[in-house]
Amino acid sequence: MNILELYNLKKYYATQKAVDDISFTIEQGSIFGLLGPNGAGKTTLLRMITGIFYPDSGDINFRGKKFDTVNDIYKIGYMPEERGLYKKMRIGEQALYLAQLKGLSRQEAMKKIKEWFVKFEMQSWWNKKVEDLSKGMSQKLQFVITVLHEPPLLILDEPFSGLDPVNSNLIKDEIFNLAQKGTTIIFSTHRMEQVEEICDHIVLVNKGKKILDGSVKQIKQDCKENLFRIGFEQLPTTFDSTGFEVIHEESNSLVVKIKDGYKPASVLNNFLKQNASIISFNEILPSLNDIFIKKVNDTESTRQFQKV
Repeated sequence: MNILELYNLKKYYATQKAVDDISFTIEQGSIFGLLGPNGAGKTTLLRMITGIFYPDSGDINFRGKKFDTVNDIYKIGYMPEERGLYKKMRIGEQALYLAQLKGLSRQEAMKKIKEWFVKFEMQSWWNKKVEDLSKGMSQKLQFVITVLHEPPLLILDEPFSGLDPVNSNLIKDEIFNLAQKGTTIIFSTHRMEQVEEICDHIVLVNKGKKILDGSVKQIKQDCKENLFRIGFEQLPTTFDSTGFEVIHEESNSLVVKIKDGYKPASVLNNFLKQNASIISFNEILPSLNDIFIKKVNDTESTRQFQKV
């Protein structure tokens, strides 16, 4: 079941097409990566999903029905990259106030706040002000406030910014826990290693256009380049390179690219016939960071060509 469906969304400003005919769907309970360089249109998309902006055209369906900006907004938790905490307000009062704005009673809000404050070791913060917190501490508070009302859809924009490794792992574990309980999470970041570790599915946008959409696993398979690393007990001094070219040579391994028309097994057998002491033979899949850079650069090159 899809919790969110976007159809042909467009949002134009005077000088740019911020979102230009973008469509995609998000499955219930998935961790979904929304990626793109600065100025790609990610923030505009998120603001349309949360009802802050209205699209110029296109449709947004939430849980199978047209998105209702009055009622459905209470079912979304949004943690924007630009933090929205009141600097002079005491932390406990602020958490209580914002939880009630999301529809919780005072009693429900107090119960959940105490549970989260204990879980994140924030009990002693209750009477502190936001202006007295470090960036990492305010980040933890922002996360707690975002998830307090247990929304079925959670949007996290750069949630690890300013966090040390210990607190990054704490937030990451909670993201996985929420997803296991059925929460759908839209995760937006520039940190590709985090996306690769956390997300099931991604969409990559650039200059307002969608340029990539699919599961992380499938995208890496689709973008692979026939590269393999062959490990040896001792690197052979000579070998028959039929069917491949050497891309990189290391102390006891070769990175090779298998040519079109040849299979990995035939290259491996070729080495074995030459009595090479092979100890490993592994395919090299591209990282999401490599894919991101290549796809964005390809898009830019295409645009420059079209202008010419």
